[in-house]
Amino acid sequence: MRNYTQLVILCEDRQQEVFARHFLVTCGINRRRIRSLVAPRGLGSGEQYVRQHYPAEVRTYRAKRHHLQIALVVLIDADTYPVTERLRQLEEELQHADLQKRGNGEQIGLFIPKRNIETWIHYLQGETVNEIETYAKLTREGDCKPAVAKLAKNRRQPLPQDAPNALQRACSELSRIL
Repeated sequence: MRNYTQLVILCEDRQQEVFARHFLVTCGINRRRIRSLVAPRGLGSGEQYVRQHYPAEVRTYRAKRHHLQIALVVLIDADTYPVTERLRQLEEELQHADLQKRGNGEQIGLFIPKRNIETWIHYLQGETVNEIETYAKLTREGDCKPAVAKLAKNRRQPLPQDAPNALQRACSELSRIL
């Protein structure tokens, strides 16, 4: 486990932020070391906010990584796109900002739920899901915490075969930050 000076979460909405923060804290990251950048409500697309802020956060990460123990966690919904398309879009944002693409050794984790984060939450709560349908938002964002804590505690074990593909891919990203 890394002892971070700072870990930044860049995400679309409060539900993603609660999911990521609770996962990280359950994994042993000091909650005071986590800083969140969440798209402001009612001011446009959360997905667009993440894409636009990604290059600046990568630049900041790269400037500080040599003297601080830092990481960047990015959550962006795939919506109706394939996950690979969202990855391409993020890489394109770096190119437009004259930045190199994410390197293998960089502690930058890209977590891209297919459709949206609710797909993962409903799956973790024991429902059968697919990555095409849109699942209902939770009444309270914190209602996801028990399922997220279970995922965090079992993170070293493979997910069941019926787990959403995007969640399986996300679990492979964990080695970048944990």
